[in-house]
Amino acid sequence: MPEASFLRISARSAELGAGLRVGQVLPTRQRRTIGAWCFLDHAGPTVLEEDTGMNVGPHPHIGLQTFTWMIEGEILHRDSLGNVQPLRPGQVNLMTAGRGISHTEESASASLNLHAAQLWIALPPLMQACEPAFTHYPDLPQWHIQGVEMTLLVGRYCEEQSPVQVHSPLLCLDLAASGGGVLDVTLNPAHEYGLLVLQGEARLAGESVGPDELVYLGGSRSSVPLALAPGAHALLLGGEPLPETPLIWWNFVAYDWNSIASARADWESGNARFGTVHGYVGEPYQAPPLSRSINPTATQPT
Repeated sequence: MPEASFLRISARSAELGAGLRVGQVLPTRQRRTIGAWCFLDHAGPTVLEEDTGMNVGPHPHIGLQTFTWMIEGEILHRDSLGNVQPLRPGQVNLMTAGRGISHTEESASASLNLHAAQLWIALPPLMQACEPAFTHYPDLPQWHIQGVEMTLLVGRYCEEQSPVQVHSPLLCLDLAASGGGVLDVTLNPAHEYGLLVLQGEARLAGESVGPDELVYLGGSRSSVPLALAPGAHALLLGGEPLPETPLIWWNFVAYDWNSIASARADWESGNARFGTVHGYVGEPYQAPPLSRSINPTATQPT
């Protein structure tokens, strides 16, 4: 099959917390969003430093949902609503920031292995100021087809429906093939899609894709052929294209700069809007200086 022409985005290395390196693939100048997915970090697979582990201190969010998918290891989530929730392999934590929330993430077990993906979902404009919330999802739809283990993290795929509650038409599908597998992936022509290879090698519509590489498929497709090499692991993201691209600055997602500037001022002043994370030992993160000249895609989220 001749190779298709896809937009390719290679992960760029960034530091998360105390020395943990992650690969970031969204947002970039080439591609800001895939549906309402507006941020994607891939952590690991790695072995953490014994002295520090994973240690992300108190930091704020507005205007988004943080979505954490655990593949290996265990982390502990704490937030300003009082939630304290371990996250283990095969589980999802979903935190809705809305008008404002703060949280921390730490290693939660003796195991120093870590493999996870964290994504952000831009809330629709009418939900930007909704009340913050948190939900833990320990059980997700899972099945095998043509050598591929499928886990439906978000949305609907064929006859399966994920319980994860989001506010835009979205899909997130985990695909793992310990012995390799070949299948036609069903798509919605009205949605846009991207495939991130987490481990191993894949061929998408005849095009080779390596680890930590995101391939943007665009829309107008009803299916795409996918071949996963033995040991390969990938995430398929999809969603209805956004009518307006949100601004992303530090940990904030909004549709105007005034909302971002107000959130930064409230965080720095200790406003009750973001609450307090109890039980974490350490200082909250400080927000970087704000300038309207900053390109939102070039800032460093945490």
